[in-house]
Amino acid sequence: MVLALVALAWHGYGKYQQMTIKTEQAAAELPMADLPAERPLSRPERPTGLEYRCDGRIYCAQMTSCAEANWFLKNCPGTKMDGNNDGIPCEKQWCK
Repeated sequence: MVLALVALAWHGYGKYQQMTIKTEQAAAELPMADLPAERPLSRPERPTGLEYRCDGRIYCAQMTSCAEANWFLKNCPGTKMDGNNDGIPCEKQWCK
């Protein structure tokens, strides 16, 4: 009985390998135009402090960097980014 289960598992694994190889070959034969465009590896440049403006954002989830969060904390009223009031905003997300 055990030998039959091992043989069945071995046969199933072989079929799986064949299917994987066929899928990889089909993907390799696709024209380059059909493939999705690659994303750039570098991040876009973040604005400097002079380019920030108080625009109603008050939460860490709305920020894109630690520098931006610091600027908003110091310059915009009503921000909710410094829960322990230590002067460091977004400690769990941006300013670790």
